[in-house]
Amino acid sequence: MTTENLSAVLYSVNDIRLENRTVPKAQKNEVLLRMDKVGICGSDVHYWVNGRIGDFVVTKPMVLGHEAAGVVHEVGEGVTHLKPGDRVAIEPGVPCRSCDYCKGGRYNLCLDIVFCATPPYDGNLARYYTHAADFCYKLPDHMTMEEGALLEPLSVAVHACRRARVTIGQKILICGAGPIGLVCLLTAKAMGASSVIITDISESRLEVAKSLGADHTLLVSGEDAETLGKQIAGKLDGPSDVTIECSGAESSIRLAIFGTKSGGVVVLVGLGPAEIKLPIVNAAVREVDIRGIFRYANCYPTALQLVASGRVNVKPLITHRFKLEETVKAFETARTGAGGAIKVMISCSD
Repeated sequence: MTTENLSAVLYSVNDIRLENRTVPKAQKNEVLLRMDKVGICGSDVHYWVNGRIGDFVVTKPMVLGHEAAGVVHEVGEGVTHLKPGDRVAIEPGVPCRSCDYCKGGRYNLCLDIVFCATPPYDGNLARYYTHAADFCYKLPDHMTMEEGALLEPLSVAVHACRRARVTIGQKILICGAGPIGLVCLLTAKAMGASSVIITDISESRLEVAKSLGADHTLLVSGEDAETLGKQIAGKLDGPSDVTIECSGAESSIRLAIFGTKSGGVVVLVGLGPAEIKLPIVNAAVREVDIRGIFRYANCYPTALQLVASGRVNVKPLITHRFKLEETVKAFETARTGAGGAIKVMISCSD
C-alpha cells in the first residue's frame, strides 16, 4: 500500500498547493478509491478566486474537486456490492439518511449533508479518497472514466429538467451556454424537447451549442430583456414552454421571465448575486412558475443510463486535459476559458 497521496489543496484565495497527505482508510460502509478523473467545476474556481460561495467560506485548507470517478482500491466492513477493481462514478453529496428531507427522497436539502469540496469538507482531487459505498455507482465496461466524472454536472441537468417537467414536444429556452447550460441542452433533447434555443454572450460557446444539437442560438449583447424575449419568440414560433437559466446573471434571469410563455416554468440553476431586481409582477400576472434547484437527488442512476445508452454524449464537452501535478495550470485554463475551454479534466492516476 502506497503512503503517498498527492492532493490539490486550497489554502486561501489564489493559493492552491500540491501536497502529500495520509492515505485514508475505508471505514464501515465506505470504499477507498484510487482516483482517476476529476473535472473542474465553476464552484471549484469560485472558491479559488473568492475563497467563498455565499455562506460557505474556506477557513482552513481544503482539498478541491467533486466531479469525479475512480477505481475501488479497498472496501470497508459491510460493503458487498463493490469490490477492488470496480470503476465507479462518485456522487459527491452524502446526506444523513434519517431527516425528513432524506426520508422524503429530497436528500439534496438535508441540512447535515457532507458534500465534497464544500467547506469544511475535503474534495477528491487527490490520488486516494474514501467515500460512502452506496453513493458510488459502478460504470459499465464501455463507459470511460471521463464520462463517469461528467455524471456530476449531468445530474444537475437531469434535476433541472425534472423540476421543469420537460417533456415531449416542448419548446425550451436555455440561458447560458457554459458546461451546465450545455448538459441541460443535451438532457432536454433526450427528454423529448422538440425545439431548444440557447443564449450566451460568447459566439464560440454558441457554436459549440449548435454542434451539440441546439436548434437555435441567440447572442446577447446589451439588448433589454423584453426585446430579447420577442426575438426568442420569433425563433421558436412563440415563447418557450420552459426556460432553464444557467448563468445567474440578473439580466439573464430577467430574460428568462420575459422569454417564457404565460403559464410556463422558469428554473433557476445558475447562482449569482444574493439579491437582484426582477419583473416579478410580469411573472405573477402571467402565472409563470419560478423554481429553484439545489444540486440534485436520485439523479445519478438516470444520468448514468443516459450516457450508457448513448442518448447523451458528454465527451465533446471535454476540451482540455491535465495531470494532477498540473492542477494550477488546469485551474487557470478553466478560469480564463483559454483555448475555448469548456470542461477541464484532471487525471489523478500517477
